[in-house]
Order: sequence, then C-alpha cells, then structure tokens
Amino acid sequence: QVRLVESGGGLVQAGGSLRLSCAASGSIFTIHTMHWYRQTPGEQRDLVATLPSGGLPKYADSVKGRFTISRDNAKNVVYLQMNNLKPEDTALYTCRIEHRLGDDEYDEWGQGTQVTVSS
Repeated sequence: QVRLVESGGGLVQAGGSLRLSCAASGSIFTIHTMHWYRQTPGEQRDLVATLPSGGLPKYADSVKGRFTISRDNAKNVVYLQMNNLKPEDTALYTCRIEHRLGDDEYDEWGQGTQVTVSS
C-alpha cells in the first residue's frame, strides 16, 4: 500500500508564494520520476512540472520562471515552490510518482491540495 499526501496549499494573493509538498509512504520501491499536475473544475488535468531522478526538470510554459520542482530522495518527498502566483494558477494540485521494482513499474497519485490565488 502506497500513500501520497500533499500539503502546502491555501489562499494567497496574486504575486505571493506557496510551497507544496508531497510525501510518499508505504511500499515505495525505487522512485525515478516525480510530477506535479493541476486541474480546475471541468478542465483536463495538466502537467505542471516533472523531475526525473538524476535529470533536469521540465515545466509547462505557463509556469516557467515562476515554479521550481525539487525532491528529497531520502525522505521520498517532492516539492513545488510557486512564486509570483497568478489567479490563473488557481487549481487542485496533485502529485504523482513513478517507481519500479525490477521490471515492474508502479504509478501512484495523491489526492491533491487546493491552491487559490486571489486578484
């Protein structure tokens, strides 16, 4: 059983910052890629940032230069530092991790944390 718990969401004014965390626990094997997604009601879930193990991060164009994804491998935690937030960043933010054991791949999702940016 694997559990991902996000935290750090909340209400912030435009121009402000938030730091999201996603902690993985349970039967976690070798994590290779960690992601953050976001979704607003009625819209599809969009990839915000990806961080492969030992690789470079990738970002959606809409957040480049404002968001930073990072990870603590020892703690199985992925972070999303969000600066200069805009009202259009308002969404439910969800983390996802990909991990493997041998040739078996596993994909885990969190429940999400709400971010609301007021104008």
